[in-house]
Amino acid sequence: MEQYPHIRILMGMVLGLSITVLLKGLAQFVQHPGRQKVYWVHIGWAIMMFVLLVHFWWWEYRLVHIDEWTFVKYGFLIFYIVLFFLLCTLLFPDDLREYSGYRDYFMSRRKWFFGLMALSYVLDLGDTLLKGRFYFEELGTEYLIRNALYVALCLVAIRTRSQAFHFGFVAIALLHELSWIYRLYDYL
Repeated sequence: MEQYPHIRILMGMVLGLSITVLLKGLAQFVQHPGRQKVYWVHIGWAIMMFVLLVHFWWWEYRLVHIDEWTFVKYGFLIFYIVLFFLLCTLLFPDDLREYSGYRDYFMSRRKWFFGLMALSYVLDLGDTLLKGRFYFEELGTEYLIRNALYVALCLVAIRTRSQAFHFGFVAIALLHELSWIYRLYDYL
């Protein structure tokens, strides 16, 4: 139990860096509105990542119930949160000069982005199991279907350049995630 605050501090630092990347990236559209054209699929995924990060931090509160910490558990969680940081940095690179804008950049990096996103949904299963078998089972079948479906959709997103698919995917993912959060924590 005394190790948990130490672990939470490092996780919070990486999570804070991830949110910083997102907010700084989004702020550039306000600071320099004419510099880069907004690509709504890209903005959608940036918003989705923000929601996922905020949800992740809330979700991780359950780690307080882990009685025995090992370096493997600690390493797993750090790898998991670093994965989110990498997703955020993929959304907002340091330099776009090689690309004609965010649409061109996002489409050229979609294999990396959606590959890491798919991996995050697989690792989410392990993260949930860390919190206990009862907690895992409490989430029900929807949780398993949700993660499997997101992995499958990420694999399709890796292969397709269809703007309709990418727009639909991010819109449905964002709406579902907000619904999922509401039903998990605030449903009356």
